[in-house]
Amino acid sequence: MKVLGMIFLYVGLFMILVGVVYGFMTGFDEWAGFPALLVTGLMCLFLAYFLIFTARKIPEQPMDNYEGEIAEGAGEYGFYSPWSWWPFAIGVACMFVVLGAAIAWWVVLIAIPFAAAAVIGWVYEYSRGDHAH
Repeated sequence: MKVLGMIFLYVGLFMILVGVVYGFMTGFDEWAGFPALLVTGLMCLFLAYFLIFTARKIPEQPMDNYEGEIAEGAGEYGFYSPWSWWPFAIGVACMFVVLGAAIAWWVVLIAIPFAAAAVIGWVYEYSRGDHAH
């Protein structure tokens, strides 16, 4: 996690620097690339902060050992339900949110409740029904 945090930190600083240079080169008249570069750099800095902050609280991971072997990272990474349809529902709902942002805002207003319902369904999938824990 430390390595990923540093990578995102450097990429974020680079994107902000490139965004500022791009803004000066275009005279700050072009309002698509300049804000996009700055926001991309800001999102990278958010990820860098999260990864570096989290790396301080957890023990060193196999990916942080520069001399480690690939087999050290083997093991169970968690559980994913192979028969779940909720990720598909989230994908379809997010597709309509993005499509609505590009075409008409009223589509976004219709799609957001479906996206929220799909996320809630996925989170609580194992809290009810036959597979409840």
